[in-house]
Amino acid sequence: MPGENLTRDEARTRKSLIQTHTYAVALDLTQGPDVFRSTTTVRFSAEAGSSTFIDALTARVHSITLNGSQISTSAADGTRIALDGLLDENELIVDVDMRYTNTGEGLHRFVDPVDGEVYLYSQFEVPDSRRVFAVFEQPDLKATFQFTVTAPSAWQVVSNSPTPQAVPLSDTVARWEFTPTATISSYITAIIAGPYESVSSELTSSDGRTIPLGVFARKSLFEHLDAEYIFEKTRQGFAFYEDKFGRAYPFEKYDQLFVPEFNAGAMENAGAVTFLESYVFRSKVTDAIRERRVVTILHELAHMWFGDLVTMKWWNDLWLNESFAEWASTIATAQATEWTEAWTTFQAMEKSWAYKQDQLPSTHPVVATINDLEDVQVNFDGITYAKGGSVLKQLVAWVGEEAFFAGVSAYFAKHEYSNTELKDLLSELEVTSGRDLSDWSQKWLETAGVNTLYPDVTVDSEGTISAFAIRQTAPADYPTLRPHRLALGFYNLDNGRLVRTDRFELDIDGESTPVTELVGRTRPDLILINDDDLAYAKIRLDEASLRVAMKHLSTIENPLARALVWGSAWDATRDAETAPSDYVDLVLGNIAAETESTTLRTTLSQLVLAAQQYVARDRQTSTLARVADELWGLAQQAEPGSDAQFQFVKFFAAAASAPAHLDTIAALREGDTKLNGLEIDTDLEWELLVALAAGDRASVADIDAALERDSTASGQQFAAQARASRPSSADKSAAWSLIIDDDSLPNTLVAYTALGFRRAQHAAVLTDFVDRYFNVLVDIWNTRSYKIAEHVAVGLYPSSLANAHLRDATTAWLSTHSEPAALRRLVVENLAGVERALAAQERDAR
Repeated sequence: MPGENLTRDEARTRKSLIQTHTYAVALDLTQGPDVFRSTTTVRFSAEAGSSTFIDALTARVHSITLNGSQISTSAADGTRIALDGLLDENELIVDVDMRYTNTGEGLHRFVDPVDGEVYLYSQFEVPDSRRVFAVFEQPDLKATFQFTVTAPSAWQVVSNSPTPQAVPLSDTVARWEFTPTATISSYITAIIAGPYESVSSELTSSDGRTIPLGVFARKSLFEHLDAEYIFEKTRQGFAFYEDKFGRAYPFEKYDQLFVPEFNAGAMENAGAVTFLESYVFRSKVTDAIRERRVVTILHELAHMWFGDLVTMKWWNDLWLNESFAEWASTIATAQATEWTEAWTTFQAMEKSWAYKQDQLPSTHPVVATINDLEDVQVNFDGITYAKGGSVLKQLVAWVGEEAFFAGVSAYFAKHEYSNTELKDLLSELEVTSGRDLSDWSQKWLETAGVNTLYPDVTVDSEGTISAFAIRQTAPADYPTLRPHRLALGFYNLDNGRLVRTDRFELDIDGESTPVTELVGRTRPDLILINDDDLAYAKIRLDEASLRVAMKHLSTIENPLARALVWGSAWDATRDAETAPSDYVDLVLGNIAAETESTTLRTTLSQLVLAAQQYVARDRQTSTLARVADELWGLAQQAEPGSDAQFQFVKFFAAAASAPAHLDTIAALREGDTKLNGLEIDTDLEWELLVALAAGDRASVADIDAALERDSTASGQQFAAQARASRPSSADKSAAWSLIIDDDSLPNTLVAYTALGFRRAQHAAVLTDFVDRYFNVLVDIWNTRSYKIAEHVAVGLYPSSLANAHLRDATTAWLSTHSEPAALRRLVVENLAGVERALAAQERDAR
C-alpha cells in the first residue's frame, strides 16, 4: 500500500467513493510522555461494495471495527488502514496509540525548562491530523468533529468548540467533552492542552451574537502577554471583515493561543488560532515586528471566512486561502488600525519576497500544480502568499474595490461550509464588476514569472516630454506579457525634498504602451512607474531619475514611493544589472532618514547580504567592515530610544567582523559603552553574545553562563545559535552532529542551530561540509519528518560560501537526483541563490 504521500488522484478517487458526515474523537493524554490513546468514530456514506482507506499514523493499533465487525489490525500499515466491503452508510471505530512529536507537526509536546510544566498543541496543516486521529485526510471531505479529551485536571483544554466544564475522573484527571463543530475540514481542527494562563473578553458580532474571546500563553511567559492590545486589534478586525464581507463571523468563539516551538507564524484553526511565541514580547522588538504581529492576527482572522468557512477542494487552490488572507489582512491593517502604512510594509516585505520567489527556477503559477502532499509542503512560499496577495491587489484595482468586496460577499453566501475552485470566486467577481476575467485569470493566475516595466522617455532641449511609453518585458522561460492597472508618479525637488506633483492612472498591456497625455509636459526630476504599488511587476528608473534617486532617495516624502525606489534598486542589484557596491553606497547614503520600520529592516538585511556575498570577492572583507563602521555611526547619531537606533545596533552586530567591532559589542553588552535610550535587555544581550561567539570572542563557558541566567526556551534557542556560530571547524562539526546524528532535537533547536551553523566570519570553514551535506541529504529526507528535513535541506546548506565550488557540487548532485521532487526543488532554490551571488560578484568586479 502507498505510504504517507497522498496523491491528488488518490484523493479524487476517494472523494468519488465516500462522503464523511461526523467524527467523534476521544483522546487520552494521561498515558505518559511518548504516546496518547486515540479512539475515533467516523460515520460516512460510500458506494456500496467499494474499498478505500483512512489515514492514521499510528504507534500501535488496539482495534478496528467497521460496521460492528472487528477487522484485522493487519489492515493498518502504520500510515493507512484499508477499508473493504463498504456499505451505503458506515461506522468505523479506530482505537490506537499515537505518538507525540517535538517537530511542530501533529500533537507537539513541550516541557517548559523554567518550571517543568508540559504543554501540548496541535498543528495539522497540511496532512497531520492523521497523527492524532484516524481521518480521511483531504480538504474536500468535510465533516463535523466532536472531541472528548482526558487530561490532568490542572490543565486547560481548548478546541474549536467552546470549552466545556471539565468532569473530574479522579483527584488529578478530568474529562472535557466538547460539542460538535460546524462542518469543516480536518486540517483546521485543533487541540491545545496544558496549564496555559488566559485572559477572557467578548465582542458583539454583526448578527447580535456574543462571541467569547480568549488569549492564552504559558505560565512562565504570561507576564509579558499584552492581551488587551490583542483584543483591540481583534475587535477592529471583526468589525472590518463583517462589514466588508457581508457575513457575520461563522463560529461560536475566538481563542488565540501563543504556543511553544511553533514552525510557522500562526495557524487558522477554526475558532482556536495558534501563534508562535515570538509574538509575546519579553524584550523590545522592532516596530516592524509589532506591525507584523497585527497583520498576522488579521491574516488568521480573515481565514475564518476564506479558508475555514469556504475551503479549497484541493491544495492547488491553496492560494485561495493564503493570498486572500494576505491581501485582506493588509487592507484591514491599513484601514482599521493605527498601522496606516501597511501597504508600504507590504511592498517592502511581501513584494520583495514574491519577486525573489518568482525568479527562482522553481517558480510556478499562483494556481500551482499540486500532484501530492510533498508538492504542497514546499508550496507555502512567496508565490502562494505574497505574489498571490499582490495579484489580488492588482485585481482589486482592475475591478474596483466595491465590486471586489461585493463579489466576495456573494461567494461566501453561495459556498459556505463547502469547497470551491478558482472559477467559483472569479464567476462572482465577473457578476459584480461586469468584467470578463478569463483572460486576466489565465495571464495572472495560471502563468509564472514576473514582468519588468521600463519608462521610455524622450525630452527635447527645453526639458519638455516629446514621447513617453511604458515598455514591458518578460523572462525568456516565462514570456507572458500581462495587462496592468498602474499609476505613474511625477516627483520634483521642492525645498530639498522630492514631492509628488502629478499622478496618472492607466491600463497598460503588451510590449509598449504609449502614454500620450504626458507629451508636452515638463519632465519632472523623478518619474516613478507603479506609483502607489498597484501592479505586480519589477520596475526600473530611467537614467535621469536614477541619478536623482541616488542623491535624494531619503527626501521622498511618501514612504510607499520610497519603498518602491528601494525595491527597484535592490532588484537591479540582484539581477546583476547594477554593481552591488553602488547599492551599498545608496543604502549607507540614504538609510538614516528612513521612517518605516519594515523598509528599514528589509533594506538593512539586503545591505548585509550584498556586503557578505554580492560585492566582488576581493572587496567583501573591506565592504563588510565599512558597513559595520557606518551602522555603528548611524546608531550613535539616531534619536535615542528610536526604532532606527535599535535596528542599527542589531544590524551592526550582524555585520561585525573586525576586532574593533567586537570590542564595541563586548563593551555594549557589559555596559562599559552606552547609547542614550538603548536598553540591553535579555534578547538584545543574546544577539550581542551571538556576534561575539561568531567572532571567537565568547567561549562555550560564556554561553553556558548566559543560559544559566536565562534558562528559558528562548534562552535555549539563543544558546544553540551562539554555540553553532563559533568559528572553528570543531564548533561547526559539533553543530552538524547535533542535527544529523541525533534525531531527538526539537524543531526550534534544529532551526537555531542551523542558523548559527551558516554564520561564518570566514566562510571557508564551511568548505568541508559541502560533500557531507550531499552525502546525508536523501537519507535525512527519507527518515525525518518533513519540517526537520526541510530545516536540514535549507538550513545546513553552506550558502555563506557563495562560490564556484558550492555551485558545481550542487549542480553535480542535481544531475544524479531527479527524485524526490520536493527535495530537489529545495536544492534547486539553494543553487539559484549561489548562482545569483556569483553573477553579482562578477558584475561588481567590472
